[in-house]
Amino acid sequence: MMHTIDLRGIQPTRAAFQRLVPRPVVDVSVALDVASGLIDDVKAHGSSALAAQAERFDGGAPASIRVPQEDIDRAVENLPADVREALEEAIARVREATAAQVPPAAETRIGPGATVVQRWQPVERAGLYVPGGKAAYPSSVVMNAVPAQVAGVASIALASPPQREFGGAVHPAILGAAGLLGIDEVYAMGGAGAIGALAWGVEDIGLDPVQVITGPGNIYVAAAKRVVRGQTGIDAEAGTTEILIIADDTADARFVAADLVSQAEHDEAAASLLVTDSPAFADRVAAELEAFASATKHSERVRTALSGQQSAIVLVDDLAAAAAFSNAYGPEHLEIQTENPDAVLAGIESAGAIFLGPHSPVSLGDYLAGSNHVLPTGGQARFSSGLGAYSFLRPQQVIRYDRPALQQVADRIVALSGAEDLPAHGEAVTARFL
Repeated sequence: MMHTIDLRGIQPTRAAFQRLVPRPVVDVSVALDVASGLIDDVKAHGSSALAAQAERFDGGAPASIRVPQEDIDRAVENLPADVREALEEAIARVREATAAQVPPAAETRIGPGATVVQRWQPVERAGLYVPGGKAAYPSSVVMNAVPAQVAGVASIALASPPQREFGGAVHPAILGAAGLLGIDEVYAMGGAGAIGALAWGVEDIGLDPVQVITGPGNIYVAAAKRVVRGQTGIDAEAGTTEILIIADDTADARFVAADLVSQAEHDEAAASLLVTDSPAFADRVAAELEAFASATKHSERVRTALSGQQSAIVLVDDLAAAAAFSNAYGPEHLEIQTENPDAVLAGIESAGAIFLGPHSPVSLGDYLAGSNHVLPTGGQARFSSGLGAYSFLRPQQVIRYDRPALQQVADRIVALSGAEDLPAHGEAVTARFL
């Protein structure tokens, strides 16, 4: 089902590894023109454009793009007891873990009368996008909203596509999760148009522009984020999900196969990779994959994802080579199921989230670990991080010098401003001592 990449006996450079890693064929640029057109339509025609796009792409135009509060309250009341309990537990755990991501203000005393304070200031308003498509994601409401709330964002708007199954309304599980979090500004709108609406606002429905947009979506949502960058901040251009598992012969093949399948059920383009130094273990996993893929509900989707070019079993000489391959790949989710996972972890530089040992599956992180499941994909973990409170914070430096402190460095400022042929910079200082 999964093809094999045999890298034994070679020592590729990181650049070579990056050429060898399997990737889905996803090019955001091909969706840019469509996304730009949809956004321009929303900018020009407001809610009528959003309604037309809902009819064309989603579950039909909603009765009201801004979801009435009574609909949110009803969704909370109608949450199944076990789902509500799970969401409340997820909220509590993510809130606790996210609190560690807010740095305290720090004052540096450069000298007498000279201080620089580093403070972390939240944006005033954020837009959260929760996708529809093949599944409903109330957990994504939690993962996007809690970091914004922990960061201190005062105003939050949430957008999610209207669902045909619910008569053009937002999925009730998403509304219920929003209600549990106290979010009362929810819009039934999806795709690129929704991203544009959050970025520029829609006056005729009372939607004010936001400063940051976060949340995953399809290729058109990713393209829309690229279009609006500069008008507003974004978290990342999220792509299809990825799991990379580093495992040795001591791992349980059933656990590894189950975890590979768990991510493959997201999407036909989802990437599932096993990197191992044991061909015998790879064979055991391949046999288990067949059983798991046949038995699961979304079997056809899983088989498509596992047999795609983006999924593979990668054979390497040793666990050091496995770590090097993983660093070149930069996985969204990295599991380490080896005899000594901490030893492998020491060689890991690039990953969105890392799951150690046989009892830390990615599914735990998707829902109840306390970590965030909005993570960089497509190799972006090599240079960026997952969503957190810091995604909604801006570091600001506050400079305070008194007259003697400024006078102490005045001559040096004049010297440097002269060296750069910007004499007025120095004159702005000397003017204070005439």
